[in-house]
Amino acid sequence: MTTQPEALKQAEELEARFGNIFRQAAAELRRLHEVNQELLAAVKDLINCADTNRDWTELKAARAAIAKGEAK
Repeated sequence: MTTQPEALKQAEELEARFGNIFRQAAAELRRLHEVNQELLAAVKDLINCADTNRDWTELKAARAAIAKGEAK
């Protein structure tokens, strides 16, 4: 069972409880979540394509960004 990301939970709650401005905020949270997912996937692909036998600072930063993005 997968858990729903916090941003999407909050978006649903805002939409259900409040008026139009909150619907707009909920839509923006969903858009940002989608962008975040795309960026995480791109960084993962980059790491997978990189020569992992080398100890590149950029790869460490990319791995740290992935871990931060996937943290709950």
